[in-house]
Amino acid sequence: MSEQFENTQPNQPYKEDDTQPLKTVKKAPSRWKSILISVLGFLLLIGLGGFGGYSTGIGARKSAEKNILAGQLSDQYSYALVDIQFGRFENARQRLEYIIQQDPSYPGAREKLTEVLVLSSIPTPEPTATIPPTPDFTGAENAFQRAQELLRAQDWPGALQALDSIRKLDATYKTAKVDGMYYFALRNQGYDLITKQGNLEGGIYFLTLAERFGPLDNSAKGIREGARNYITGASFWELNWEQAIFYFSQTAAGWPSMWDGTMTASQRYFMALMRYGDELFIKQEYCAAYDNYQVAASIGTLEAASANNAQQAFVQCFPATPTAEPTATLDVIATEAPTEPSPAP
Repeated sequence: MSEQFENTQPNQPYKEDDTQPLKTVKKAPSRWKSILISVLGFLLLIGLGGFGGYSTGIGARKSAEKNILAGQLSDQYSYALVDIQFGRFENARQRLEYIIQQDPSYPGAREKLTEVLVLSSIPTPEPTATIPPTPDFTGAENAFQRAQELLRAQDWPGALQALDSIRKLDATYKTAKVDGMYYFALRNQGYDLITKQGNLEGGIYFLTLAERFGPLDNSAKGIREGARNYITGASFWELNWEQAIFYFSQTAAGWPSMWDGTMTASQRYFMALMRYGDELFIKQEYCAAYDNYQVAASIGTLEAASANNAQQAFVQCFPATPTAEPTATLDVIATEAPTEPSPAP
């Protein structure tokens, strides 16, 4: 019976119009695909980080190049003034045109270029052929002795005027000695303008003139470099406190009393440290702010607002570590420690 039963239910072949189609089995997503996506994401993050570091490096390099260019333009301007002083108008014109090409707003460059163009356009009278007169050193000798007296009296401006008189009377009179006297007077005039009068630009100018007659000594070079750093630092005042700190820290380290008629280098360094600390405190960079306040406090007394910021920055940067309270276990053990039995009578 069972065999007949089985034969009465034959298997039917699958047809396209059946109402119950076979279901397709979905494949599980490949594990390698997710790994590949993770690796690509990691490489993308590395690339973004490298690009950010590269951009920061480019900005720092451009800032350094700008500072170097500022020093070069300052030197070229000083040399141009020297060329004008000695009538080398073509050299002065080339220097001033270079300055204007690099920085069209450089102070005084356009005015000096106009002056040079006017002076160079004045025709020079052609000398007439005459019999050279017998040299008369009377006037030059008197001016020479007068210049010596003024140098001994440390009257540098007066000595320079006397030396100019010698050259006007006779440009060949004791040339080597007069050049040496020029160097001595110009060097000391520039040094005094910086250290005694706070005339930093004028001092740099006279030291540059002296350098045309001979190499400067280390003291003169150092004071000129300090004056340049002071001027550069002052150009960042209230604009970029971090840069102001960078330049005034160098000047204050070697010449803390150098000033420009307003504040000494040490005072400017102190103020820049406080202001930069306040700026960092507002940005909630508490540890960096506290470091600047600490350096400023080593120079002078902080202002009330900065002192309050310094205290708060210290608390935020160095939070108090909670101390663990002593457990009662030791106390219980100490109080319940057994006593030794008393000896039997």
